[in-house]
Amino acid sequence: MTKVGFGTLNWVVLLVYLVAMLGVGVYFTKKASKNTDAFFKAKSSIPAWAAGFSIYATTLSAITFMSTPEQSFLNDWAYSVGNLSIFLIIPILIKYYVPFFRKLKVTTAYEYLEERFSPVMRVIGSLLFILYHIGRVAIVIYLPIIAITSVSNINPILIACVVGGLCIIYTFLGGIEGVIWSDVIQGMLLLGGALLIIIVGIVSIKGGFGTVVSDAVSGDKFFSVKDWNPGDLTKFIPLIFAGQFFNTLYQYTGSQDVVQRYQTTATQKETNKSLWTNGFLALITIPLFFGMGTVLFSFYKNVGTLPHGFNTSAIVPYFVVTRIPAGIAGLVIAAIFAAAQSTIASSLNAISSCVVTDFKQRFFNHRLKSISDVTLARIIIIVTGLFGLGMSIYLLIGNASKTWDLFLTVTGLFGVPIAGIFAAGIFTKRSNTFGAVLGLILSVIATVFVQQNSDSSLIVATVAFITSFIFTYLISFFAPKKYVHNVVGLTASTVKETYVKS
Repeated sequence: MTKVGFGTLNWVVLLVYLVAMLGVGVYFTKKASKNTDAFFKAKSSIPAWAAGFSIYATTLSAITFMSTPEQSFLNDWAYSVGNLSIFLIIPILIKYYVPFFRKLKVTTAYEYLEERFSPVMRVIGSLLFILYHIGRVAIVIYLPIIAITSVSNINPILIACVVGGLCIIYTFLGGIEGVIWSDVIQGMLLLGGALLIIIVGIVSIKGGFGTVVSDAVSGDKFFSVKDWNPGDLTKFIPLIFAGQFFNTLYQYTGSQDVVQRYQTTATQKETNKSLWTNGFLALITIPLFFGMGTVLFSFYKNVGTLPHGFNTSAIVPYFVVTRIPAGIAGLVIAAIFAAAQSTIASSLNAISSCVVTDFKQRFFNHRLKSISDVTLARIIIIVTGLFGLGMSIYLLIGNASKTWDLFLTVTGLFGVPIAGIFAAGIFTKRSNTFGAVLGLILSVIATVFVQQNSDSSLIVATVAFITSFIFTYLISFFAPKKYVHNVVGLTASTVKETYVKS
């Protein structure tokens, strides 16, 4: 397939965006340098709407920006029901999870695991998050660049260094406050980019919106009877909702990059508002991103043609560089990289918060007194950021993606089970460290078995959460007495009671 030139004007727009993001990091450097409360929590000074935008941008990566439209382009909107799970999750978060994170004034989510279970569970949860997100940084850089450079003549190594490198720098400088305000700009840009693609596509089709709807209905591009067929679990709506519910529950309860935002607002009421802001944004994502794929389906049915053997994972950047005017196309490509950068920056700051809080401050503070916590956090951001960038470049020039996918799969297997342990800790009094450790191990074994015998990642997520919760609870009945301790103030039934730290 002949690649399309990116053009000088597009490059100018993209570079202006990247420099602007760097400027945000520079602006917040002095405030972030004061202490870890500023670097990791922004001194709880972030407005609720901005924190909500940040949560949204963090959970929506560039991979999602391109894969969601591809899903509706090839199939239909069945997977959109997964987005609705957030409206079931938010009330649960507000009533049962956020109060504990706020009460304990945690910097990381895994501090709750220590108070509820033991330091062992805190270390396990934090370490697994760190390993997974170091690997994820590389993939979040690699995949959108592969898609964009497959349809344009942009140099992949150059763009990886520029996009990834500048992201590392502004995260290093501005701390979580710089990351959040960058997320706000990036979130607006990616929503605007999606809307622009829809508008250009509709205007280019004879008959406009009416033709798009007609094509979608005739091609079963919205919803169909097939989406309720349990014989095809990859498109079975009840499973999609359940699987996405458990995946999302992990993101919002056991994943530090999201939980960290709960402490950046002044009060729990503001945190609640930020979650509802994020829920509203998740709702408008449905017509924007699934609608984008439907519009592109109609466009390439009536107006344009795709090259022979075209890889549809690049359908969005291909439309952008071939159909959107110069300058504006650069802005939309910037939106794709914005989605990547918001995820990368959040991961890097969250990784540094885990290393500093869960390891340095908790276990090695007396040995590492010579280095300040903020300095160590910045060193961690540089080291992990450069490792992720270096790995993405290695993937771009080599053929090791399968090996790296295996690493992400292995470390990712522990994500949703950790959410099950959080749930067991909050919703049961009986669960203890003995049950949590063995429950995690058995859950991962069960998850691996299901993964090897199923084509649906949503089944894997569902099994991972349920088995983790059940195993943790049941095994805890057989724990030696030394693993049973006071949990008053740490469970749902005692949420309003005062917790006295041992």
